[in-house]
Amino acid sequence: MQPGETLEREAAQLYYDHAYAAAAQRYERAFVAYRGENNHLAAGLAARAIGWITGNVLGDWAVQNGWFARSLAEFEKAGDPVARGWALTVAADLEMDYPKRAPLYADAVAVAREHGNVDLEYEAHAYLGLLYVMEGRFEEGLLYLDEGLAAVCSGEITDIVVFDGIFCGFFWACEMLNDVARADQWMRAAADIMHGRQIVAAFCRAHYGAILTAAGRWKEAEHELLQASRHFQTSSTPRRSAAMIRLADLRVRQGRLEEAAQLLRGAEQDPDAARPLAALYFARGETARARDLLERATQGEGVPALIGPLLALLVEVSLAEGNVEQATHAAERLESLSSVHHVPYLRAAAALAEGRVCIATDTGDARARLHEALEGFGRAQLPMELAMAHLHMARAQAERSPEAAIAEAKAALEDFERLEAARHADEAAAVLRGLGAPARTGPKGGGTLTRRETEVLRLIGSGLSNGEIGDRLYITRKTVEHHVGSLLMKLGLRNRAEAAAYITREESGH
Repeated sequence: MQPGETLEREAAQLYYDHAYAAAAQRYERAFVAYRGENNHLAAGLAARAIGWITGNVLGDWAVQNGWFARSLAEFEKAGDPVARGWALTVAADLEMDYPKRAPLYADAVAVAREHGNVDLEYEAHAYLGLLYVMEGRFEEGLLYLDEGLAAVCSGEITDIVVFDGIFCGFFWACEMLNDVARADQWMRAAADIMHGRQIVAAFCRAHYGAILTAAGRWKEAEHELLQASRHFQTSSTPRRSAAMIRLADLRVRQGRLEEAAQLLRGAEQDPDAARPLAALYFARGETARARDLLERATQGEGVPALIGPLLALLVEVSLAEGNVEQATHAAERLESLSSVHHVPYLRAAAALAEGRVCIATDTGDARARLHEALEGFGRAQLPMELAMAHLHMARAQAERSPEAAIAEAKAALEDFERLEAARHADEAAAVLRGLGAPARTGPKGGGTLTRRETEVLRLIGSGLSNGEIGDRLYITRKTVEHHVGSLLMKLGLRNRAEAAAYITREESGH
């Protein structure tokens, strides 16, 4: 039998080469070898590595729990303080009651510092930071995560599970807080140590993809989210759903609503899906469904970082329904949240919500709040939200300063077109037309068809009527009829049925 240390090195190399199932199998052999050598600490660490791979990379949570249990048994046999520290982190991972995890991680940090084990110290420290973020202790939690990333960048972290665990927790926290700037800074700082590697744990890739979506880097986001979903194609549905839900959020932003609906099918009870699903309902004009979902999702306290975006969308949905009272209440809750938790996104979202309520009620200083939103979203590097703030500023200034309103609407349109957020670009173009200014129709695309004709064709293929297409694209029924006639002539088709069959063939590649 090969020595455990040799087998562990081989397992680590397979992990670095992204051969995850093979890496788990080699770690199993290392585990058996270490047990034969009576090296119980190393055997416990090997079992813990198997648990990480099977759970976080392959998505098999029952298998993960089994190996975590075996690691605890080996750590107990080892009988030394460092093994006890590792056992505390594994016990925390197995603890389903989140508040009970914190003291376990804190004790592990103390053990690690007493005995000089850097890997143990910063794994426990980073996970404790993530718990603090989930509890709403944002500044403290982010500082802990920043400290863990600093240890990664200094080259002090040698354990691959610790390395990926720190990154995974960090990306999750940045996703929850829409903290694009922090993620961007650490990715630059870690560029050298990350050279030749990719974000390996698939769940981490899903979080990173969500951050890229918020940052407006949608092509990169799509790549990361598709890669994450492929890891789980033959494995755990919950883990694959995490990537699919985030890809659906991207599709809603892009205006690709039918694809988003497909991605969210079966995820209706997943808490992660609440916002993209509500956004999908809202985009399809199903405001009552969106409101009902958001009301249920924002009941009680919840995780503060996750409640904020839901309240922001509830304000938008309520105003669309003409329910100013509910919009005001949601905006007040968001304002209260942002005053307690000093997060740039929450502050800007609260300002935008209040500014929109001011417009709807013709009270307060809408422009001042919207200026605050513009500044906040700009600093937070959130281009989609920034464009929305420009659009609402245009509405706020429409009567008092039409020229300034046109400038704001043009800024929104340019941002939406740069992002390729088709539905929102249509909304901005409609605002510009309402202000008496010309709105660009967009670049040519889809062969002989214009971009607009291509959009109409896709919606015909989805079974929408001319009226529904007009509502979706913010254009009149007569304009839809003009586009339908034009695209039928260009494609040599006789009717809508042939157009629907045509787009189905094109999209299926046949």
